[in-house]
Amino acid sequence: MSNSSSANLAPDFLVVIPARLGSTRLPRKPLANIAGKPMVVQVAIQAKKSQAQSVVVATDFPEILAVCKEHHIDCLLTSPDHPTGTDRLAEVASLLKLPDNALIVNVQGDEPLIPPELINQVAKTLADHADCAISTVAVPIDDAAEINNPNAVKVVLNRHGEALYFSRAPIPFVRDAKNTDQIEHLRHLGIYAYRADFLQAYARLLPAPPEQAEALEQLRALWNGYKIAVYTAPETPPAGVDTPEDLERIRGLLGGS
Repeated sequence: MSNSSSANLAPDFLVVIPARLGSTRLPRKPLANIAGKPMVVQVAIQAKKSQAQSVVVATDFPEILAVCKEHHIDCLLTSPDHPTGTDRLAEVASLLKLPDNALIVNVQGDEPLIPPELINQVAKTLADHADCAISTVAVPIDDAAEINNPNAVKVVLNRHGEALYFSRAPIPFVRDAKNTDQIEHLRHLGIYAYRADFLQAYARLLPAPPEQAEALEQLRALWNGYKIAVYTAPETPPAGVDTPEDLERIRGLLGGS
């Protein structure tokens, strides 16, 4: 698949934004004010600039449901017991009675600057890989320090643009320095598209040993034989909000306090 595909070719898809209040580094993060609106609302507004047929927030907290309604953002109240955001998406697919072949893009609730074209592209990547259950995004690593940083998740692809493995370790490991220039290291970005039938299957899968070792949820899919298509974006999109410093940076760009 060519990475230069036009956004006009994006397939039908739905955006779901999981939003929980629990955050150790930034309490009540989805409700943080950015330019006069809660962050989760700003994320939804940005997602609506994509070609998604609809954008839905999925939350376990009535206060988030209330602010979404106030700003005319579709929102579903889901179970507070989901261990992962993917499980929450599976509930959304059930509540909305989505057909098995529906495409759902999971946009994190702390990405108010996510490029709409990237949302379109991750959906198109999944549509273009009929034998894949999931698609996601990677970017080339241009800072050598990131290769050894466990907080930067790396991914290795096969020749079809499908994930072989994700790791916090430096993969592929370059044993001979003379081969360094021949290897492009890729950093994984946490945006996914799923087929609805996979979400229902995922909810029944047990955690996998590599997933538990690396603390990387997507390894559960690979462990169980599901394929993940990866779009290699030409440049890294704006960072999301994990810390108070990140929030101030976004406020500086969009306004609000």
